[in-house]
Amino acid sequence: MNWLHTWAGVVVGAVLFAIFWMGTLSVFDREIDRWMMPETRLAPVAEPASLDRIREVAQALAGDAPSLFISLPTERQPVLGIGFRKDGEFVSRNVDPATATLLPERGTLGGTGFIFPFHFSLNIKLWSIGYWLVGLAAMAMLALLVSGVIVHVKIFADFFTLRTDKKAPRVALDLHNVTGVLGLPFHFMITLSGLIIFVLVYFPNAWQGTFPDRAGYFKEAFGSYSRPKANQPGDPMSLDALSAEAVRLWGGGTPLYLRLWHTGDANAVVEFRRSYEDRVTMNTDTLYLDAATGAVLSRQTQQPIMTAQRFLSGLHFIQFRHWTLRWIYFALGLSGCVLIATGFLFWLESRRKRHEKQGLKGLGVVEGLTIGATTGIILATLSFFIANKLLPPGMAERQSYEAWAFYLLWAAGFAHGWIRRGQAWAEQSWAIAAAALCAPVLNALITGDHLARSLSKGQWAVAGMDLALLALAAIAALTARKLQRRPATTSRAMPGRAQGSTRGSTREGRQHA
Repeated sequence: MNWLHTWAGVVVGAVLFAIFWMGTLSVFDREIDRWMMPETRLAPVAEPASLDRIREVAQALAGDAPSLFISLPTERQPVLGIGFRKDGEFVSRNVDPATATLLPERGTLGGTGFIFPFHFSLNIKLWSIGYWLVGLAAMAMLALLVSGVIVHVKIFADFFTLRTDKKAPRVALDLHNVTGVLGLPFHFMITLSGLIIFVLVYFPNAWQGTFPDRAGYFKEAFGSYSRPKANQPGDPMSLDALSAEAVRLWGGGTPLYLRLWHTGDANAVVEFRRSYEDRVTMNTDTLYLDAATGAVLSRQTQQPIMTAQRFLSGLHFIQFRHWTLRWIYFALGLSGCVLIATGFLFWLESRRKRHEKQGLKGLGVVEGLTIGATTGIILATLSFFIANKLLPPGMAERQSYEAWAFYLLWAAGFAHGWIRRGQAWAEQSWAIAAAALCAPVLNALITGDHLARSLSKGQWAVAGMDLALLALAAIAALTARKLQRRPATTSRAMPGRAQGSTRGSTREGRQHA
C-alpha cells in the first residue's frame, strides 16, 4: 500500500492536478463565460421573446439545415442559444432573449467550451485518448484515496494537527492529511461518479451485449425518437403553443432546450427536454410532439436504472440551483488540488537530502514535473484569460489562438521548472500574481466593466471573476515572497521522529519511501 500510494501519486499526479484544477473552475464555467464574452452580460428578462420569432432568426441563419437546436435562457446563462449543422460542422450563436437579435460573435470557447471539456477529456479528441487518460487517472485516484486511508494509520488524528512552524516536509504532510480527510467523501464521490458518467466509453460491451445497436440503447435509456421525412411541405404550429403543451404535460416542469427535426417538412417533429435546475438528478424526461398538430409522438419518463446514473451525474455536474453548495464544491475542488500538490511536495522534500547526497537525478525530474503541473497550469489558465482580452473580437481562428496561449504557457511552465528548479517556484508565483492582476485590469480597460460598475449593475458573475483573480494575485504574491526568503535549493530532512535515514527508519519515513 505504501508503494502503491507513493508511485500512483507520482506517476499520475500531474494529470490529476490538471483534472481537479479544471474541474474546480468548471463549477463556475458559465460565470467564466460571462467574463470572457462581454456581449452576453445581459440582465435576466421576465418574458423572453417569442419562440416563433427565435425560430425565424434561426432558420434565416441555418438555411436548409435539417434540424435546429434552441437552448432557453437560465439564471446562470442569460442568453438564448441556437445551433444547427452546416457542411458537417455544428454552428452555434447566442441570441438576446429580450429582442431576439443575434449577439456579436466574439470567437471564444470560454469556460463551457474549453475549461469544462478539458477536465474530462484533456481536450484530446484523437481516438478518445483524452477520455481514457482521464479514466485511468480516476482509477488511480480511487486507489490513492483507499490506500491513503490505510497508509496513514493516524490520518484522522492528524486531521487536527497542522504544524506550520515545522520544516517543509512536516508542513506538507500535515496539509496533505488535513485536505485528504476533509475532502475524502467529496473526492471519492466526484471521482467515482466521473467514471460512471462515461460508462459507454469505458464499458461499451455493457450495452453492446444487450441492444442490437447504439440507437436501440439510446432509445431505451434516453427516449430517442425519429421518423422519416414526408418530403412534402408542412405548416408547423406555434412553438410557443407547443412549449406551453410541454409544460402542461410535465405538470409545470419547464423545457431546458428544444430541437426541431425535419424543419419545413410535413413530418416535422419538435423535441423538448425537461429542465433539471430544480433537482439533483439530471433527468432524461423527453417529449416529441408533431410540429403540425401538437400530438404526442413519444414520451420518455426516466426509469430506475437511468435515474441512479443520472443522479450521480447530477452530483458530479451540479447543474441545479444551489449557490451555497456550488461554493462548497469549489472549495472542496481546491482542497483536492492542495491534496495532490502537497503529496508531490512531501515526496520531494523528504527525499531531497538523500537524492543530492547520492547524486540521483529522479528528484529533479519530479520537481520540474510538479512545478509545471501546479503553478504551470495555473499560469497557463491565466494566459488563456489574458489572450481572451487582448485578441481582437471576431478575428479568424481566434479561439484557436486562445487555446495555443494556454498550451504554450503550460509547456513553458514545465520547461522553466526543469531548467530553474529551486528558483522556479518563486518566479512562477510572481508570474501568477502579475497575470492574475493583469486580467481584471484588462477586463476593465477593454469592456468598461470594472469591479465597481459590475457590482453596481448586479453583474455578479463578472464581479466574482474579478474578485477571484485579485484574491489569486494576493495569494500568489504572498507565496512568492515567502519562497524567496528560503534558500533556492535546500536539503531538508524530516524533523523530530519523522526524520529518518536513507533507509527510512521511522514509520512515517517508510510510508512515503
